[in-house]
Amino acid sequence: MKKKLIFLLLMCLTFAGCSFGSKKDAVDLLNDKISNLDSYSIEGVLSISNNEDTYNYDVTVAYKEKDNYRVSLVNKSNGHEQIILKSNDEVYVITH
Repeated sequence: MKKKLIFLLLMCLTFAGCSFGSKKDAVDLLNDKISNLDSYSIEGVLSISNNEDTYNYDVTVAYKEKDNYRVSLVNKSNGHEQIILKSNDEVYVITH
């Protein structure tokens, strides 16, 4: 039983290390997919360090074709939210 498990583990590691293209091919494929998108949405965490203070924000970005986007920054410690909106040639910053 142990031999089968070890053999299966080695096979998985062997196949995981094999690739069917170069890094350049993967980057080119990703760039092609990104350039053909009409919209996307991403979420992340932003940490800002200022001397001894660190500020953590939940960040949500939504993009729609023709450079329209919405960025939401929510301070994790106090829940303060700031929204940045851009459409056409106008930019709005909304602070609650």
